[in-house]
Amino acid sequence: EGRSPVIEPGMQPAALTAALGLLLAGGAALGTYALLVPLVVLQGVTAAGWFRLNGMWPARQGIALGFLGALVADAALLASDRSPAAILGTLGVWVLLALVMQLRSHADPDERMYGLMATVVAFALAIAAGGYLAADADAVTVGAIAVAAAVVARALPLPTAASVAVAVAVAAGAGFAVSGMEAPGAGLGAGAAVCALIGHRVASYDYPSRFVHFTAGVALPLAAAGPAVYVLGRVIG
Repeated sequence: EGRSPVIEPGMQPAALTAALGLLLAGGAALGTYALLVPLVVLQGVTAAGWFRLNGMWPARQGIALGFLGALVADAALLASDRSPAAILGTLGVWVLLALVMQLRSHADPDERMYGLMATVVAFALAIAAGGYLAADADAVTVGAIAVAAAVVARALPLPTAASVAVAVAVAAGAGFAVSGMEAPGAGLGAGAAVCALIGHRVASYDYPSRFVHFTAGVALPLAAAGPAVYVLGRVIG
């Protein structure tokens, strides 16, 4: 059609992402169960947004199963003293469930394969967002605030390359400040921001609608950063 298929969400979804990131950071500071409330919201919006981004709507069964998988993973994390193995175990079971669902489908092979990939990724994103629950509270606080800062900076009216560079720099600065002026905080903030910007880019692809911007555009940056917050928090302290 002569125009780019990439339409970025803009400042309003970015503000919602920042608000949800701040709720995650505040919840982590208050305790595990306070963190669980915004995390569950993030996981539900992630599942709904991914299916809509892929043109699969209403997809109620897939969204419900993705959200249920995230809740099961959260419960397993709490029962196992926040062991990341709970995320991997739940993800394995839900991928098998996705395979069974598509084998029972009467659609043609191409549609079944497309549905399988969309379903597996939706399940993976919603469940992997539980990385915030597995991570250390300080890492969640730093990472979530860094993502909030990065997404708002990315929404500023700047050229794409400059916008990405500014967003990563702002996130690193936010991580440095929140961690008490420590270099590991800057590294965690920058790493979380890179993952968040990948999620932001994915939510901008293929002529997304306003509904996509306010679901996938809000949730994917935070969901994509969840595993990074856990890993970087463990690796760099």
